[in-house]
Amino acid sequence: MLRTPTARVLDGGDEPAVHRLLAGDPVAACVLAGRVEVAGTAPSSLGAPLWGFGGGEELEAVCLAGANLIPFSAPGSEHAAAVAFADRARRAGRRCSTIVGPAAAVAPLWDLLAPHWGPARDHRPRQPLMAIDGPPAVAAEPRVRPVAPAELDTLLPAAVAMFTEEVGVSPLRADGGAGYRARVAELVRAGQSLAWIERGEVLFKAEIGAVSRSACQVQGVWVAPAHRGRGIGTAGTAAVVEYARASIAPVVSLYVNDFNAAARASYRKVGFREVGQYASVLF
Repeated sequence: MLRTPTARVLDGGDEPAVHRLLAGDPVAACVLAGRVEVAGTAPSSLGAPLWGFGGGEELEAVCLAGANLIPFSAPGSEHAAAVAFADRARRAGRRCSTIVGPAAAVAPLWDLLAPHWGPARDHRPRQPLMAIDGPPAVAAEPRVRPVAPAELDTLLPAAVAMFTEEVGVSPLRADGGAGYRARVAELVRAGQSLAWIERGEVLFKAEIGAVSRSACQVQGVWVAPAHRGRGIGTAGTAAVVEYARASIAPVVSLYVNDFNAAARASYRKVGFREVGQYASVLF
């Protein structure tokens, strides 16, 4: 009799195995690796259960079941892991706002969950994952710098505009925006929010939203609409790369919608190369 693959909730004793799994692709695993490096793998410290799939002392896949459902699988284990993770997710009920991660892990998981959790508000199955491990290929905008805590109220409207434009809904719709403001403030305090601010106006902004020892992930790249088409995004992203490689991690990554040809061309001009595929399901 064939048995359905099963997943279990990991605890602190599983941390070495998790690190070994995620080290297989540090760029694709950056978000998970950064969380585990800071908080470990116990649910009480991680803030959400981390599901694991695999036999013996080694893991073939993990999935963080928090505000975002984030799967990561070793090559070849994606489908079996998706079966195990989908079973747990169905029983727990949908608590996440997004499923996001490497496309090879997200696709089979969403195929199994869609009949139960669908329809999604948006499904982005092909989001090129890009990375750069050297200096940018274009000149950096010198006016891009870390945002000071006193500039939070100046930055926040730009952050809200970026989120709304990218995700399709305002981050202020839940809890009046308190949670989103706290997240933006956290990144500012950590020196992971950068912007070009001129006379009280944000012309460019970006965050280094995920950080591990091996890599970091740039998120929320945005240029004020009135200033687009002038190369600000390219030069600003180059400045973010310089800052991140000098202060945070040796490899800088990001993922971008496949239909955003302008952004992809800009990132290639900076020196990013495609190293994989991400996928997102938005609820």
